[in-house]
Amino acid sequence: MQSLNDIRSTFLNYFEKQGHAIVPSSPLVPRNDPTLMFVNSGMVQFKNLFTGLEKRDYQRATSSQKCVRAGGKHNDLDNVGYTARHHTFFEMLGNFSFGDYFKTEAIPFAWNLITQEFGIPKDRLTVTVYHTDDEAYNIWKKLGVPEERIIRIATSDNFWQMGPTGPCGPCTEIFYDHGDHIWGGPPGSPEEDGDRFIEIWNIVFMQNEQFEDGSMIDLSMQSIDTGMGLERIGALLQGSHDNYDTDLFKSLIEASADATNVDPYGEQNVHHRVIADHLRSTSFLIADGVMPSNDGRGYVLRRIMRRAMRHAHLLGAKDPVMHRLVPALVRQMGAAYPELGQAQALITETLEAEETRFKQTLDRGLKLLEDEVSNLADGVDLPGDAAFKLYDTFGFPLDLTQDALREQGRGVDTDGFDAAMAEQKAKARAAWSGSGEAADATVWFDVAEASGPTDFLGYDTETAEGQIVGLVVDGALADKVSEGTEVHIALNQSPFYAESGGQVGDKGVIRTENGTAEVTDTRKTAGVFIHIAKITKGSLSNGEAAVLEVNHTRRSAIRANHSATHLLHEALRDALGDHVAQRGSLNAPDRLRFDFSHGKALSLTDIAQVETDVNAYIRQNGAVETRIMTPDDARALGAQALFGEKYGDEVRVVSMGRAAGSGKGAGGDTYSLELCGGTHVRQTGDIGAFVVLGDSASSAGVRRIEALTGQAAMDYLRAQEVLLNQVANDLKTQNQDVPARVKTLLDERKALTNEVAQLRRELAMSGGGQAAPEAEIVNGTAFLAQVLNGVTGKDLPSIIDEHKQRLGSGAILLIAESDGKVAVAAGVSDDKSSAISAVDLVKAAVAELGGKGGGGRPDMAQGGAKEISNADGAITAAKAVLGG
Repeated sequence: MQSLNDIRSTFLNYFEKQGHAIVPSSPLVPRNDPTLMFVNSGMVQFKNLFTGLEKRDYQRATSSQKCVRAGGKHNDLDNVGYTARHHTFFEMLGNFSFGDYFKTEAIPFAWNLITQEFGIPKDRLTVTVYHTDDEAYNIWKKLGVPEERIIRIATSDNFWQMGPTGPCGPCTEIFYDHGDHIWGGPPGSPEEDGDRFIEIWNIVFMQNEQFEDGSMIDLSMQSIDTGMGLERIGALLQGSHDNYDTDLFKSLIEASADATNVDPYGEQNVHHRVIADHLRSTSFLIADGVMPSNDGRGYVLRRIMRRAMRHAHLLGAKDPVMHRLVPALVRQMGAAYPELGQAQALITETLEAEETRFKQTLDRGLKLLEDEVSNLADGVDLPGDAAFKLYDTFGFPLDLTQDALREQGRGVDTDGFDAAMAEQKAKARAAWSGSGEAADATVWFDVAEASGPTDFLGYDTETAEGQIVGLVVDGALADKVSEGTEVHIALNQSPFYAESGGQVGDKGVIRTENGTAEVTDTRKTAGVFIHIAKITKGSLSNGEAAVLEVNHTRRSAIRANHSATHLLHEALRDALGDHVAQRGSLNAPDRLRFDFSHGKALSLTDIAQVETDVNAYIRQNGAVETRIMTPDDARALGAQALFGEKYGDEVRVVSMGRAAGSGKGAGGDTYSLELCGGTHVRQTGDIGAFVVLGDSASSAGVRRIEALTGQAAMDYLRAQEVLLNQVANDLKTQNQDVPARVKTLLDERKALTNEVAQLRRELAMSGGGQAAPEAEIVNGTAFLAQVLNGVTGKDLPSIIDEHKQRLGSGAILLIAESDGKVAVAAGVSDDKSSAISAVDLVKAAVAELGGKGGGGRPDMAQGGAKEISNADGAITAAKAVLGG
């Protein structure tokens, strides 16, 4: 019997042999489709290839795509566990052609895989085609499918559309006949909703483009998009009619049974099925960066978690169960999806914390539900106001109440629930209007009520797509704004950080098909992120999809300053005492400012210690980690709260630095542990360097430190060295001895400058906070290429020498940008320099970066360039020199 892992590999390897590139699954949070809550099909990550907006180095692709259908219009949540084929999480196997092959190749690809590689009997297969698609009909007939098993379908079931306008085309579908012992008829028949004939594969022929007036033309680039559910084909190949009978689900169900000590295949089976399915979706969502919250994607995750946890409760589990099942999931799926193993600790911790909290909510909510139901006659629905009380007071979602009542044959008066919800919103709106906020703030309440709060994507990305849900000009909503207009823009989701907690708002660009807006600031009101912008080209309209790009250089500097502020806070506590507490901060791109409780000025010794400590933890280059927990749990762990911040029922806790033996409360050896909603570097080494400009009095009992990080810190140190040298020269000119203090300062600054230079080299060797660079073999030569930020041209030769020692034999290419200047350097080991010249490598790379020339020796060469955006092209050009 083939396992689901075997089936996935067979599918991908088959299409790889047919010239397809195996493309890894994209994350579950779509970056290129703002209309989707989660990726729900294999084609989502390729959408821009089908429309021609994007080009890649392949025209044929195959993938096994992670998908979730549990929110928005694609929502299978209520059926999961009670049917044979509904899931919140599933894998979609697919093969794709972007203007390469079409129907005559796509149909035989599918037929041969199913009948030969998988060995499915041909006489059990039935196919459908769109009723006017004679070409597909004739191809199936040529393959030997009898005419009576080629069914023409005239409905949208066999015509795919991306939307009301845009690319579209007919489909052909393959069905498996499970036999006449199961009720149901073939597609198109009155009994088609039965379970006898099950669709196993859909092939979309993307051949047309539809316009608003209903007209349709042929696309110049005709493409293929297919999808086959792994769980569904897996059940078939393993001799079952039920996806939950596959090897993967059996393993997870048995793990659930072991954890709850309840028979996996008795009358309690439905509970185990729900737990197994929801374990997959919750674990993969957490691995892809979604964390439980009270709105947006995080709310959907929380709903799935809580539904599974209620079913664990129904199995009699007294303690949290879900987190104990994560190792079984990683064993089953970790090889195909390494992100599961990488995030295993986070998944486990999040599930345990959420279930611990929810068990308290569940006990209270179920008791109230029991009391309410006891007063109802048999079969009578629960009143809407009672369901709303469960939701509003106990955090019991409506769908969870419906799920609990389902087993009693009851429903919920949803109209009454909606009325209670509307009444609460009206009260909240009245409270907002009387809160003293600016008059035009009420317009954002309207936007929030209509479209919900903005979903922030910026913790793990700086580019994404969003949908415009509000355009405000002079305090009033507008449908369209034109070039030159200053406008406030709201989006359903955004990577732009809105000013909060001392971190300034992001800047960047918003682009649509019709216009461009320059974002100069981002703020937040009523949960809506307000992008303050000016239309610089064309126009923007409400409802449009938009490409969102945060200014990367600026955000990187802000992140570095913000993370350094956390290290500074802890360093001040170490140097001055535990009385130090934050009293305000500013994390801007050019500097950081930190106000803290302390009664007197810092001595030079104090400042030196703080600088030394912060730089030590920067050099440690440890990961910056984030967890979600209740404020009480965070404080019990020893996390510092931010002054003046209001916290809800959950917070982000940011930890960085390792201080073994520090004894810092329950946080163990964690150096800095703070409640914080801002964005941070991934590794402390990304901060680069830290220097204090000085301290001053901010107010009574409050001191203020201003400091610099990264390139700004290095520039400051250089300027100080120049200034001190000038002072020394002036004193010498006056025939005076240089004061000992000036000499000491010079020595200290030189030492720190050397330390910063060494830090830059160490970070470059370690990957600058990313994975350390690895060499690839190009035409028999080991080739290592690396793109560096904040590293100057004069640092490159020493970095190349260190890479040479590590590499032994091969060629190295470094491309670096610092303070707007781009430098290129190449090195070749002695055993290769007679055949390969570093000068040729540099010249090839420089030409792709807008520069000219370059020179040096066969083993070491350097050159300058104008800009770094085409670094990938420069690396490719260097490979060509090697013959790759």
